[in-house]
Amino acid sequence: METKAKLPMDYDNYVFDLYGTLVDINTDENKEELWKKIAMFYGYYGAIYDPSEMKGEYERLVKGKEKELKSTLAGDPKYAHEASPEIEITDVFLELFEQKGVKAARELAMHAGQFFRVLATEFICLYPGTREMLAALKSAGKKVYLLSNAQRIFTEYEMRCIDIFKYFDAVLISSDYKTKKPDKRFFDALIDEQALDSHNTLFIGNDSKNDIEGAKQVDFATFYVKSDISPDGDFAPMADYSVNNFTRWEY
Repeated sequence: METKAKLPMDYDNYVFDLYGTLVDINTDENKEELWKKIAMFYGYYGAIYDPSEMKGEYERLVKGKEKELKSTLAGDPKYAHEASPEIEITDVFLELFEQKGVKAARELAMHAGQFFRVLATEFICLYPGTREMLAALKSAGKKVYLLSNAQRIFTEYEMRCIDIFKYFDAVLISSDYKTKKPDKRFFDALIDEQALDSHNTLFIGNDSKNDIEGAKQVDFATFYVKSDISPDGDFAPMADYSVNNFTRWEY
């Protein structure tokens, strides 16, 4: 049974989460075939890994860089300690070359990361009605923004591929800010950069903590959709609007 969500049109600004809100996606980074192919890709450029070594080094570097960044941010009184730091994943793919003595351009590391993402992605598609809903907001003169916990080298390209990037007045991606939702600083960056009136802004997302609680910190109104990739057992009684078992947008 389809459960439609329709946004109120009472606000000037609409801020969206991406994955699980506008886009349905399934990724699997544990596939054996993925690590075989990414190791082969690195081997083309002289960085020789066997697949299990590649996976282990990737995971070690990600954890190490997250720990280092969190330590750096810990002295900032504005940092929300319950939020995770957001590293720039291109740095990991670059270091995987450097560990094998290969001097790689940053562009190559970015392409390695994008190839990794393609291999990991089982499917990606818009929830039905998404493009039409965004177009309707723009036609009504609304400002539309994205605030996503994601990596720029994946997310911007995926948005362009599924043809929704053009609907947004600004796209803020956490890898550019070194922190992610629910950290208040990420929300504040959007407010400051776009000069938003918080009391005339609606935030739409599928995660009660990252999206709804995060947005409430800056006095945004909130619209919660419980989608197929919301956290297990998630609910958001504090949201101003909510839809359970969300499957499509109405416009």
